[in-house]
Formats: sequence, structure tokens, C-alpha cells
Amino acid sequence: MTTVAYQGEFGSNSAAATQQLFPGSAELPCANFEQALDAVTLGAADLAVIPVDNSAAGRVADVHHLLPESGLFVIGEHFLAIHFDLVGVSGTTPDQVECVRSHVHALGQCRKILREGGWRTLVSDDTAGAAREVAELGDPRHAALAPPAAASHYGLDVLRAGVEDDPDNTTRFVVLSRDAVFAPLDAGPTMTSLFFAVRNIPSALYKALGGFASNAVNLTKIESYQMGAGLNPSCFYVEVEGHPDEPGVALALQELRFFSSEVRILGVYPAHAHRLEGRAG
Repeated sequence: MTTVAYQGEFGSNSAAATQQLFPGSAELPCANFEQALDAVTLGAADLAVIPVDNSAAGRVADVHHLLPESGLFVIGEHFLAIHFDLVGVSGTTPDQVECVRSHVHALGQCRKILREGGWRTLVSDDTAGAAREVAELGDPRHAALAPPAAASHYGLDVLRAGVEDDPDNTTRFVVLSRDAVFAPLDAGPTMTSLFFAVRNIPSALYKALGGFASNAVNLTKIESYQMGAGLNPSCFYVEVEGHPDEPGVALALQELRFFSSEVRILGVYPAHAHRLEGRAG
């Protein structure tokens, strides 16, 4: 049986994504993203499912920083529709609520109902964990913003269903593995994730990325960060549409390598259907 690690508790959105991707798998909930990645690196799990960005809140996890040093590879992506319910202990009414707790991103994705209620907010480590905390408190003054599965899991009542601000709220997850499983060239629409560090010369980033523009390669994500202290050149996590063996992508990577001190392909995987539907729309 495949064991899949994720950040969060049973009933979380990461758990829902895992169940959609790998139904019947053994789940390994972890306290944070580092633990989930370490579980795969150390062999406690076969795969990890990690959220990387949300359509409303932007970047979710620092995967761009964690992944290059983890030794893991991206082997897939998944888009999950995100819904939140306002949940409380049995018998609670919204009028009794004084404080709402959830993950910081969930609070940011449900601002309208929080404004309407005028409630205080408390940040929890996880959306499902917030539901567990409310169940443990047993206090009708405390409620949580949690995924639909969390209410039944922790024996809570749904006070208001579907309270997210954006009905099209979506989170993108990536699947991480110890082994590189690159999609073949003829597998259809493909995404490529990579890491690079620019050379310490003027205009290095401009020149390094120029090959993507001149070869009409769509760069869908770029995240920068610093490795170590001092004046070290910046490092970048990048995602592009296409396969490294496609002529345009190959030429872009050739130019990238010329202006970079290091380039690593972190994954070549099929583009999810949601991405293709968005492009068609």
C-alpha cells in the first residue's frame, strides 16, 4: 500500500487532495511541510502531497525553498476546489460565536463572513486542526473555518456552509517522490519544474530568462530566495509549460545554463486537466 505524507490533520484539504489522488492509500499526517518532505526522504512515506499556491491567497508553502534541498522530485500536480464551512459544537448558533479559528490562509479566504460576524480570529496550524480544537473546547463561543469533511470527523455542527469568498477558490498541490519519474515526450501537455542559481554578473537573471521569451516558452511560476548570508547570487524555483526535450524548451534551458552557476530539473510531469481548462477558457 502506498503511504502518502501531507501537512495537516485528517479532514484537511491536503487530506482531501491525497484521497482524490491516491484513493485507498495509507495517510501520514504531519505537523509541518518539512516533516512531510522528510517522511519521504527517510522512507517513512512513499510520496508527499504539498500545496504550493491558492487562487485567492497566493503562495501556500515554501516549496520553492524546501524542494531543491530535499532531494525529492515533482511527479505530478493536482488542483483542488476549496470550500470552507463555519463549524461549531453541537447545538451552537452563529449568534453565540465570539471567536473563529483557522489556518491563516483560510481566514484570508473567508473575509466576508468574518466581517459580517464581527468575530475575533485565532490562527491555527491547520484548518482541520482548528475544528479539532473547537471540539476539544466544547465552547459554543468558539467556531472554526474548516473543510466540509472536518465537521463530521470531529462531531461538529455546520453553522454556515460554503463560506469562502470566491466560489472558484482553488489550491494547486504537487506530488513529491524520492525517485525522478519524468513524463515521456509524447505524454501530452507537460509541465517542467526546475531550480537554478544565476552567475554573479550584471543582468544575469535578465539574460538567463531571455531564452524562454525568445523561444516562446511560457514561464508560469518563478520564486526567488537567497541561499545563505552575505551577497550570494539569488536562487530561483521556476515552472514552465513544456518538456525539456521539446526544441523550444531545450534551447531555453541551454541559454539558462550559460548564465547560471547551477541548473537542476526537479520534475517533468503531465499538466493537470484544470490547467488546460483554464487555458481553453
